[in-house]
Amino acid sequence: MKKLLPFKTIRGRIITYTAAAMLVLAVITVTICFTVFQSFLRRNQIQSAEYNLQMVCHNVEDTMNNFTALSRWCSNNGEISHYLEAFKDRTRMPSISSSDSPLRITAISTYTRLKEEYRNTPRASEYITRVIISPVNRRNYLLVSDLAAAGTPDAAGTVARASYFEEMCAAPDYLWNGFHSDPFSLVDPEPTIPLIRPINSPYSDQVIGWSYFSVSSRLITDSLRSYPQPPDSRLYVTIGSRSYVLEDGGFREGIPEYTAISPVDGSANNPDTQVQKIRMADGSSRFLVTCPLGVEGWTISNILSESAFFAQRQVYLLIIGFITLIILCMGAGLALTLNKAIGRPVKRLCGKIDDIARGDFSRMEEIEGPDEFGIIGRGINGMSENVVTLMDKRVEDERQKKDLEYQILQSQINPHFLYNTLNSIKWMATIQNATGIAEMTTSLARLMKNVSKGTAAQIPLKEELDLVKDYFLIQQYRYGGSITLDCRIESEELYRCLIHRFTLQPIIENALFHGIEPKGCAGHILLSAERVQSDRLGTVLQISVTDNGVGMSREQIEKVLSAQSAPSADFFRQVGIHNVNQRIHYDFGEDYGISIDSVEGQYTTMTITLPYRLSEL
Repeated sequence: MKKLLPFKTIRGRIITYTAAAMLVLAVITVTICFTVFQSFLRRNQIQSAEYNLQMVCHNVEDTMNNFTALSRWCSNNGEISHYLEAFKDRTRMPSISSSDSPLRITAISTYTRLKEEYRNTPRASEYITRVIISPVNRRNYLLVSDLAAAGTPDAAGTVARASYFEEMCAAPDYLWNGFHSDPFSLVDPEPTIPLIRPINSPYSDQVIGWSYFSVSSRLITDSLRSYPQPPDSRLYVTIGSRSYVLEDGGFREGIPEYTAISPVDGSANNPDTQVQKIRMADGSSRFLVTCPLGVEGWTISNILSESAFFAQRQVYLLIIGFITLIILCMGAGLALTLNKAIGRPVKRLCGKIDDIARGDFSRMEEIEGPDEFGIIGRGINGMSENVVTLMDKRVEDERQKKDLEYQILQSQINPHFLYNTLNSIKWMATIQNATGIAEMTTSLARLMKNVSKGTAAQIPLKEELDLVKDYFLIQQYRYGGSITLDCRIESEELYRCLIHRFTLQPIIENALFHGIEPKGCAGHILLSAERVQSDRLGTVLQISVTDNGVGMSREQIEKVLSAQSAPSADFFRQVGIHNVNQRIHYDFGEDYGISIDSVEGQYTTMTITLPYRLSEL
């Protein structure tokens, strides 16, 4: 046999398709795994950063809540208010011998109470460097601090002269405007967060003093000390309208060097956490996670590290590469297996076919087996064994065919001879005044002429009605005139509607033999045709045939339409109601055809629905 190119063979195509399928599977698997792993990795990185930021936020929030609670206590404490009322107009502390010496006891008691509350506030001594309670005249103020050099002369005046004092003291609530240098430190001042609130008189809305808290920036930096921060990551803290970047354990004020691109929804666990995709100054895209610090206007943001992300992604890429290698190895093994399983049987089959071509029709057991190739081999062996028998049978069939053709020629009758004979019978009956015989002979001749034309053609309704009348005339003589047929056509135009030849005759036959005859009395058949407008089909032709016979049950109707009823005893047995219905379905679709309505013992109506088509004149 002619040697085929590898891709032209089934084996070559199967191996090629298998390799291609494995390659496509590997590509799809790698793509899906890479996309899913990268999405999972990014989501995990965002949620990890969110968790770490929330830990910092909780620490800062709890501590600041304690500090603001201490500040409110100072503003609302009656003992402090009484002290400020007593000293609001005094410039000096009264001496022991003066008449106002009891005020010294008030001052000592108030200071002791303030220091006690300061000591009882968690982490206050660690992060609040100074607490100052001062009358409006800045004299006789109370100062609490754990710093060694806290006793600065005119401390209240130093605070009052700060640029932020008036604005923060006049604000309706706590005002946060970022870090400020400690006004009491002359060398390397520590950034602090000032907390200033006015203190009103308990008897009126008059401001009689104010409280000052100096909160160290270590409150935030200590919480961030254990925060994991790769070199290419950035931490920003926003207090009010000012932003700071964490560098070398401290904060440097500056505008963030990025531009927000779009929010990233659904990646954070906490609804208060914001995740954004940003563009850095160098044009690279990064992700920014922002969490509220628990104080209004305070947030902390982390620009996620891309180096850490890529480092973790390398691990996933190794896993994906391993999966790809396994898939490719499986594909190679499958290709080799298919080559072995297909190549050898095909080679043996080709050899046997070559033997048959050379005239060797002997049986070869090696090509048979339980698989598909074995089934083909058994077929080839069977074919080779039966070739001679089939050739002999073909010769015998040809001989029998010639014999049958000769017999058919002998049995055929010239249709013209039959029509001429019937015509002679008709004239003899007319001469002998036997009009019934003449009518029956004429009707039979027309019927046989229509039968010889077949049933496939479509004819006008008028011709079909003439055929039905010829058939019914013969049946009238058969039943002795006890049956009648009434045709009611809505308009003359309907006579031109096209209908299959022998559509109505089987229905009339069914009405006679299965409806009227079993009833055993005179019968009447009404045939009506009308033009009907249908919402779904448009204009249709509906022909109804109603008899007053025994009626039909639901089971009988189903049998008639499904070709399960007994065949006709007449010579029209080849054209049944089921066949008529099938012809209509084949030509016009399932929406057209025959429907049957019947009441047992009363009537049966068969309705034919056809497209409204007119024949050309």
